Amino acid sequence: MTENDKLIDIEKCDGICVHEDRLKVVEDTMPDENTLYDLAELFKVFGDSTRIRILYVLFEAEVCVCDMAQTLGMTQSAVSHQLRILKANRLVKSRREGKSVFYSLADDHVRSIIGQGTEHITEEH
Repeated sequence: MTENDKLIDIEKCDGICVHEDRLKVVEDTMPDENTLYDLAELFKVFGDSTRIRILYVLFEAEVCVCDMAQTLGMTQSAVSHQLRILKANRLVKSRREGKSVFYSLADDHVRSIIGQGTEHITEEH
């Protein structure tokens, strides 16, 4: 059993008490349901290790599908399928140069999301 598989004992309050002032802050700042849904959908895209590998390739360089397939040991078709998902979620962008199409990260937010996630899972507890 891995450490992530172990059950964590969650501490609870000894009684029922409502902290109205804290709840008011939460209610005033909570995004609407559509925004929360869209955020959950975005994070689902990051839930695939192949897509994470593609994003890591794009951290280093703008590359075409052929080069990415070679680097990752995948078929061009498999890479293209994942790139479609990443592009539909505005995580990557593309540009054509002659017969080649080059992909890159859409913006610095993508780099930041992956970077912070990596930092979180590698930090000491």
